[in-house]
Amino acid sequence: MARAQLLVLLCLGASLCSGFTNRRFSRRSSEIPVTVQDHWFEQRLDHFNGADTRSWKQRYYVNDSFTSDDGPIFMMIGGEGTANPAWMTQGTWMTYAEKMRALCFLLEHRFYGKSHPTENMTVDNLHYLTSQQALADLAHFQVVMTEKLGLGNRKWIVFGGSYPGCLAAWYRLKFPHLAYAAVASSAPVQAVLDFSEYLDVVQSSLDRNHSDCPKTIKLASDSLIELLAHKENYEKITHDFNLCKPLEINSKMDMAFFLDTTAEYIMDIVQYNNDNRKFEGVKTTNITIQVVCDIMANESWGSPYDRYAKVIHTIIKAAQEKCIEASYRSYIQDMRDCHWEGAASAGGRQWMYQTCTEFGYFQSSDSTSQPFSGFPLSYHIQQCADIYGSEFNLSMVSAAVQQTNENYGGLNIHSSRIVFPNGLIDPWHALGITRSLSADVVAIPMQDAAHCADMYPARPEEPSMLPAARKQIYDLLTKWLQL
Repeated sequence: MARAQLLVLLCLGASLCSGFTNRRFSRRSSEIPVTVQDHWFEQRLDHFNGADTRSWKQRYYVNDSFTSDDGPIFMMIGGEGTANPAWMTQGTWMTYAEKMRALCFLLEHRFYGKSHPTENMTVDNLHYLTSQQALADLAHFQVVMTEKLGLGNRKWIVFGGSYPGCLAAWYRLKFPHLAYAAVASSAPVQAVLDFSEYLDVVQSSLDRNHSDCPKTIKLASDSLIELLAHKENYEKITHDFNLCKPLEINSKMDMAFFLDTTAEYIMDIVQYNNDNRKFEGVKTTNITIQVVCDIMANESWGSPYDRYAKVIHTIIKAAQEKCIEASYRSYIQDMRDCHWEGAASAGGRQWMYQTCTEFGYFQSSDSTSQPFSGFPLSYHIQQCADIYGSEFNLSMVSAAVQQTNENYGGLNIHSSRIVFPNGLIDPWHALGITRSLSADVVAIPMQDAAHCADMYPARPEEPSMLPAARKQIYDLLTKWLQL
């Protein structure tokens, strides 16, 4: 699960709801066969330079099985990974589409999946990878498709989860003449440089199941750091954590990367606790906070350190991973590869660039109210410089984050007809809108629910508040559409 390979971030072959860690926003490849035809749209490369006539082919999908002549248009927004065609037949938005007789589109995000605007991903080319360009892609797509298909005045509703949830809200905000309403699930609309609160929520979410769970993980994390202080322990740690290569610690970055890599396995379980991503091909849906904390509480497995290693092994086995990639040197090598066939091309290089130039979102261990140590903000900023160049320093990234909030408003969105569902188990809700801002900018906080939980197909085992949350979203849409 190397940060570079976006094994979790967005990657679900493309889940539409990413998870934002620099790695955890990745997706795993879907193994669910779905027969949905690829379509291609002639898209502008630079929407903000009228003299630039260059274009490229952007992938999209269509489901017209429910549509009626006067039904709405639903557009699912792709994010930092390959657009998964499984969403064209499954998910809550499909339930809404059938009831509302909607025509459905899914537009893949530029620079992800097969939507390649440039020959490669050099830093110069990545200048065209911004949320503003992505929003303009949506606008151009909507305008052209409306004319091409004769859709007239039918209302467009946009959907997205996680980063695409932000895009859904921002599309409604910036293009109110095009987007009639938006469903922005688990959307961290407040950009922030040091997102240390992420791990604060991880701790509180772990504590809900076992009050001693975060304390035991903290003991294990501290023990691991003590072992790392002596090279004679590296062989043991390599074996205990099933590393793909013998552990080498030659710098602070090597140390931080290893500690971050192991911690992210548990962070990922918390973020997606008890969700229903199985239809996307995710194999770890049976590993929950309860499973993690039960292992950490079981003294028969040995010391807290031994139990921590057992947790990681359990997750790796469920994910069908052979070993853990924990080499910072290898990670940087992969992330510097600018070719579309590179090891980080599934989204790792692209998403890290967006965090360094727009969002921050760096989940540091700087807070004292969480169980991990060893990966401070400076470690995340150094990655920006090591991958993209020395000019990507703290000052530049800080200014970029500030500019993003100035552009979109952060938590102070002035708009209408937007609904913000947020699972309160999910650490990302700390950057989302969890209280309604007006009668038609509505927050739906979902107790016990995880990241983007409202988007996934319903199932009997899901948290009890999800059916009511989905109904509330549906009722709001029908009210706004006056159906």
